[in-house]
Amino acid sequence: MALPTVEVLSEQLAAVSGATEVTPDAPIRHIPGVDSLDLMEWLYNFQNEHPDIPADESLFAELDDSTTMRDVYAKLVDLTPQPAEA
Repeated sequence: MALPTVEVLSEQLAAVSGATEVTPDAPIRHIPGVDSLDLMEWLYNFQNEHPDIPADESLFAELDDSTTMRDVYAKLVDLTPQPAEA
């Protein structure tokens, strides 16, 4: 299964957390309604939907006041296995 867009992943975080809106470029720590438990629940759901992508809690290890879902998405892109060339 392909990696969803950063917008879809942001919507999934909003759904898990109950936040009114999660935009890809909003600093995660400043989104009302999103806390560390929400991030772990989002990650658990992501892992279940994408077992081929070795994502773990290290995605949020360097979470600071400027980290956005776009930053998390960039890490996921790096973790996503590339198809073998023929």
